[in-house]
Amino acid sequence: MILGPLLVLAGIGFFCWLLFTLAVFALPFFVGLTIGMWAFHTGAGALGGIIIGVVAGGATFGSGQIAMAFLPSAWLRLLIILLFVAPATVAGYSATHGIAQMAAPSPTWQMIFSVIGAVAVSVTAFFRFTGMASPGPSGQGMARG
Repeated sequence: MILGPLLVLAGIGFFCWLLFTLAVFALPFFVGLTIGMWAFHTGAGALGGIIIGVVAGGATFGSGQIAMAFLPSAWLRLLIILLFVAPATVAGYSATHGIAQMAAPSPTWQMIFSVIGAVAVSVTAFFRFTGMASPGPSGQGMARG
């Protein structure tokens, strides 16, 4: 009787941690899944689709990191960040809405919790993605001493 609710809370906590940790990878995952499915349906087979999807997802993430490291313009960096944060926002909203549907009977409260979850995931993805980017080519962001 006591173990059941504790396991449910632990499971929800695990999935929330997983959501916040993997939110940065929403765009690369989407790109990899889309290209992998395209490759599978055009005759690459299951293994070929998986390999092509993983390469496409990795290339998407890598190109985002390279762009963050070498683009001199703050506006272009902001555009790259928004490209990565937008899918994380949608994923955060969807995940939170699914949990809210189980926990809150009122559609109004479900929406409120879902928006709060989307904002929290967006902010987390923003800081994680900007934290992963290395300093610019001229040593921007590095302490001078």
